Amino acid sequence: MTAYDAVLLAGGRAERLGGVDKPALEVGGVTLLDRVLATVAGATRRIVVGPGGYPTAAYIRTGEQPPGGGPVAAVAAGLDHVSAPLVIVLAADLPFLTSVTVDLLLAAVVPGVDAAVLVDDGDRDQLLVAAWRTAVLRSRIKTLGDPSGQPARRLFETVAAARVPAPPAPGQPPPWLDCDTEDELRKAREWRYS
Repeated sequence: MTAYDAVLLAGGRAERLGGVDKPALEVGGVTLLDRVLATVAGATRRIVVGPGGYPTAAYIRTGEQPPGGGPVAAVAAGLDHVSAPLVIVLAADLPFLTSVTVDLLLAAVVPGVDAAVLVDDGDRDQLLVAAWRTAVLRSRIKTLGDPSGQPARRLFETVAAARVPAPPAPGQPPPWLDCDTEDELRKAREWRYS
């Protein structure tokens, strides 16, 4: 497999969770951030974009400018530390994401494809679970100008993107299940781990 770096988006205000440090929340005794970091153990570099110093494995930490500038600003900050030809961009609140899903996304970036995005069971693109050609993502960021406040969907405009379904195994939670609300966090904590 081609070398890749990983950019994990661990910022945001977590308003629907009362403004807590969401990546530090635990599911099954492991922080959300550590769960996502484990899925990209094969990355050459793991870059975490967001505030806070989380007690976890080695990674590069940086912050978007301005703080709270949104996902595109966070991606831009993370890209400053990326050197591999491929980069996987992940939200840091996905407790059921697996390295299998990460590998599927990376493998989908074949000749003629600029990016690969996870598709959920409602046929919605999960824009913060995607693999990119680094040069293409840098070009998109440059084209957009000031990344602050830009929605993630703007990154995918004019990009040849593969849509990658990754249905969960029977009885397992879906890899796109995130923890934006108390109810989602509670449901995540109720799942049994194999």
